[in-house]
This record gives sequence, C-alpha cells and structure tokens, in this order.
Amino acid sequence: MAYQTWLAFFIAACVIAISPGSGAVLSMSHGLNYGVRRTSATILGLEIALVVVLLIAGAGVGSLLVASETAFNTIKVLGAAYLIYLGFSQWRAPVPQDGEVLDSANASARSARGQHWWQRCITGFLTNATNPKGIVFMVAVLPQFIDHDRPLWLQLLVLAVTMVAVDLVVMHGYAYAASRLQRFFRNQKAIKAQNRFFGGVLMLVGAGLFFFKRGAH
Repeated sequence: MAYQTWLAFFIAACVIAISPGSGAVLSMSHGLNYGVRRTSATILGLEIALVVVLLIAGAGVGSLLVASETAFNTIKVLGAAYLIYLGFSQWRAPVPQDGEVLDSANASARSARGQHWWQRCITGFLTNATNPKGIVFMVAVLPQFIDHDRPLWLQLLVLAVTMVAVDLVVMHGYAYAASRLQRFFRNQKAIKAQNRFFGGVLMLVGAGLFFFKRGAH
C-alpha cells in the first residue's frame, strides 16, 4: 500500500471516528457510569465489531448484504431495535436513593454490581455489528483504498489496524471526557437526568436507523 493511500485512509478514519454516532454515545454513557477503565471493555467490543465489518466489506460480502434488500432490512431492523432496547434500559435504570453520596468507592461498587466486563464488551460489539450505516459506509469507502494489484488481505490488515488504533484513541477520549463529569452526578436527580439523556439519544439513533436507505452513503 502506497504511503499516500494510507495517509488518506488515516485521515478518513479520524473523521469517521470523531463523527458522533451510536459508538460515541455508548462510550460517553459508559464512561460516565463506569469510568474509563471499565469502559475499555465496551470499547473492545466496539473495535472487534469494527474489524468484523471492515473484513466483511473488504471481502465483498458487504456488497452482497447491501444489494440484498431482505438482508439489509434485517440488519437495519435488528440494529435499530437493539439501540432502542439499550436506550430504554438506560432510561429506566434504577438510581440511588435521595441523599446518597456517590463518591468514587460507591461508584466503583455500583458498577461492579452492574454489568460484568464481558457484558459491556458484548454491548459494544452488538452496537457496531448491527449498525447498517457502518456496513454501507465501508462498502462505499473501502474499495477506494484497495490496490487490486497487491495482496488483498495484507492491505485489509493494514487498514484494520489503522482504523482500530484511531477509533481506540477517539472512543477512550469520549469516555474520558464523560468520566470527568462524574463529580456532577452525585445525587438522584442528576443521575436520573443523565440516564434519560443518554437513553433518549440511543433511542433516537435507533429510531433513525429505521429511515436509513441503502442508497444513502
């Protein structure tokens, strides 16, 4: 792969990662709820799904999924329903009783009583893996960076490592930024507002997927 091609893909990967989406919302939500360290499991799931989508698109299977209306609509409905489910679950998430102070120890205990790391990882994986926008985008963009005169899988490896490295930094940045706000969410009213904000955003993103068309790149 030529250096100029890689640099162009690197810039595209930065733009893609920074652009707000369901992965960014999930990273911020978990960063605020669990802190950066525990959110790393969520981000791991996001990155595994990102690699799967990239490989699917690079192998040509993504083109078949986009071309098949039934397959595309199935992925779209599943992705939308999953995001709405996540959002609704967070909207209805229980909050501490009035007057309970959430210091760092209490926050850690609360997160430990919540999801296990593998549950957060699966949540991240399903969030990216069931996002039809990701598949359509990869199918539309990835071929522009593939040199058909060179080994395909080696190029896909370079592109996957580049995109994951960029996305890891950006998603951890979102999680870190959100985690810095934890001190403002130490009472029932603030935590409930936070849950409803992120829950509402996830449900809106999920609802928006129902209107996503195959021809929209």
